[in-house]
Amino acid sequence: MAQPQVKSLIRVLEQSEEVKGLVEESAEKLSSANKVLKRELADGERLPGVEKALAKSEAAEGKIEEASEKLSDVNRALEDEVRDRHLLDHRFAASQEQEEAARHAAFHDPQTGLPNRALFTDRLEHGLAQAKRHRWALAVMFIDLDDFKDVNDTHGHDVGDTVLLTVAERLKANTREDDTVSRYGGDEFLCLLMQAGDEKDIKLFAAKILKAIKAPCDLSRYGLTIRPRVGASMGIATFPDCGTTAEALIKSADKAMYRAKQSKSGVCLAADGVR
Repeated sequence: MAQPQVKSLIRVLEQSEEVKGLVEESAEKLSSANKVLKRELADGERLPGVEKALAKSEAAEGKIEEASEKLSDVNRALEDEVRDRHLLDHRFAASQEQEEAARHAAFHDPQTGLPNRALFTDRLEHGLAQAKRHRWALAVMFIDLDDFKDVNDTHGHDVGDTVLLTVAERLKANTREDDTVSRYGGDEFLCLLMQAGDEKDIKLFAAKILKAIKAPCDLSRYGLTIRPRVGASMGIATFPDCGTTAEALIKSADKAMYRAKQSKSGVCLAADGVR
């Protein structure tokens, strides 16, 4: 889409072309009239007044033709300017796209497209500031996939990568717009729940996410349909019970996840270990 300055130049060029057309039309009419006068003077009696009028008319015709040529030069310059502005606009748009791509790459996981650790921590710190200001409950979920190594060993890393992408999509689909899902690394994910509610609400939410993760993944490989399945262990840390900083909450959720994995309970609240 043309920028406002380019649009303005295009309008000026269009108006100048219209003026040039009118000038050329006037020059043609004046030239025709002068030719008629010349023929009449050649065929009849030469009158001094008519000859002077013809001379002035021919001089005016020359000036009009000169003005038409200058208008052509101006229009060509305007066309060059419009072309240059279009080129600059395209270059600027391409530069913006590259900058946006670089910014996205700096804060997102390249495999799943989820926010990376840096972006998750930034959003968690922002969420903590809001939670402290409004006295909201906030929860951090640390999720580690169970049996993911078996998927890689059995089906290969390509299938493992697809399973990771599927899990990422399921996490996004089962969280709210204000929440944040992040790939922490390997087969580990983090979820930030804003306005998380009470412990009962958080456990129900956790059960919903674990159920979504455990559903089989229907994939096609070498013309065959395979259904790899993974489970997950989840540790949950809540603000302010389990910490008041981003680092403390992530660490508490991580420890709770390991307790859930060891006990094979699926979910463990960090607050259960500090009571």
